[in-house]
Amino acid sequence: MLPNLTPDVALAEKLFEELRVRSFDGVGMTREAYGPGERMAHALVKDAAGALGLETNADPIGNLYCTLPGTDRGAKRVLLGSHLDTVVNGGNFDGAAGVLAGLAAVAGMKQAGWQPRCDVAVMVTRAEEAGAWFPTSFPGSRGALGALRAEELDIKRLDSGRSLADHMVEEGFDPGFARRGDKVLGPDNVAAYLEVHIEQGPVLDAMEIPVGIVTGIPGSRRLRTGRVLGEYNHSGGTPRKYRRDAAIALADLAVALDEAWCRLDARGQQLVVTFCTMGTTAEAGFTKVAGEATFQLDVRSVNLHSIDAIWEVLYDKVPEIEARRGVTFELGAQSGSPASLMDAGVQDGLKRAALALDIPFHAMASGGGHDAVAFAQAGVPAGMLFVRNQNGSHNPKEAMRMEDFAKACAVAQRWAAEISA
Repeated sequence: MLPNLTPDVALAEKLFEELRVRSFDGVGMTREAYGPGERMAHALVKDAAGALGLETNADPIGNLYCTLPGTDRGAKRVLLGSHLDTVVNGGNFDGAAGVLAGLAAVAGMKQAGWQPRCDVAVMVTRAEEAGAWFPTSFPGSRGALGALRAEELDIKRLDSGRSLADHMVEEGFDPGFARRGDKVLGPDNVAAYLEVHIEQGPVLDAMEIPVGIVTGIPGSRRLRTGRVLGEYNHSGGTPRKYRRDAAIALADLAVALDEAWCRLDARGQQLVVTFCTMGTTAEAGFTKVAGEATFQLDVRSVNLHSIDAIWEVLYDKVPEIEARRGVTFELGAQSGSPASLMDAGVQDGLKRAALALDIPFHAMASGGGHDAVAFAQAGVPAGMLFVRNQNGSHNPKEAMRMEDFAKACAVAQRWAAEISA
C-alpha cells in the first residue's frame, strides 16, 4: 500500500525561476551544451538535490544523477530524467520540465519519509539539444548507455568549432570512456526510464487535456543539402517557355509532397512533412529568374511505411519536374533515425497512475526526438509523459501552466513509486 505521496511542485517552481533568471539572454533562454549555461543548470539542480539529502554524482560523460536510495541497492534502478541544455533563444521548460518533475517527485517521497525498494534517481542528461550545438543526437544519454560512437567525439560544436571531446574535457569529463565503448547504464541495471516533457505541438491544448502518454517517438528521413539547378535569366526579358526556374520547380515539389501528406493524413496515417528551409541564392537578386534553389526536408513518423510513402512520391515527382521545368535536382545525402516505440508496460503503468489520480490523459505519438529514444534503442523499458503547453517549444514563448505540470508530476511520482515499491 503506497503512502499519500505529493510532489514538491513549489521546489520545482523556485528552480524554474532561478533557471530563467540565470540563463536569460535578452531574448530567451540559452544554456549551451557542454558549456557555461548547461554547467550552471547542472550545478543548480545538484545543489537542490544535495539540500534534500539525495545522493549526487556525475558519470564520465557528465550526466548527473540525484538518487533516493532504495532498501535493495543492488536492484535495478528507476530513472526519471531529461535535459537542461536549450537551443539558442529557447524557452525555459523544454527539457527542464522533465528534470524538475523528477526532482519534485523524488523530493515528495523523501519528505514523506518513504523509502523505495530500489533506487529512484533523477537523471540530468547532457546535450540533448545536440542538433543546436553538435551535429549528432543525444550524446549524453547515448554516452551513458555505451552507444556514442568514437568518431562522434571528433565532431565540432557549431559555435566554437571545437570538438565534442574538447568540450567534455573542458567541463571535467572523460571522452575516453566513450571511445572505449564503456557504459554505466543498460537493461542490466535500469528497470525503466521515464521522461516528462512539454508537448511541442498544440494537440493537448486543443483537446483541453493536461497530460499525454506517449506511444512512440518518430523516426525520420531528412535531406539537409538539397539543391535545384536551373538557369539564371533576366526576369523581364525571359518568356515563360524559355525559363528553367529553380524556385518554381522547388515549389512544385513542395506542393506535391504536401498533397501526398494530405492523402495519407486522410487515411489516418500520422506523419509530418516539413520543408524546413527553401530559398533562392543571392545571385538571383531582384531582376533574375532563379537559377538555383536550396532546401532542407524533414519527414517524420512512428510508422516507417508512412515515411517511405512520401519518399516514393519524391522519387516519382523529381524526374517529372526535371523534365517539365528543365532543371536538375541534387538531393544530397540522406540522414535519419529509426522510430522507437515506448514500452507497453510503462505506458500501462502511467495509465493506471493517471486513472488512480483522476487525471485526464490522451495517448499520443511524439513529434520530436528525445533521450527516451536512446534508452528504448538500448533495450531499457522507456516511457514519456507530455505536459500540455502553449506556443510550442524551442522559443521564448513556451507557456506550460503550473497546474498541468503538477498533474504530470503526480502521475510520474505515482508510477515511480509503484514500480519501485
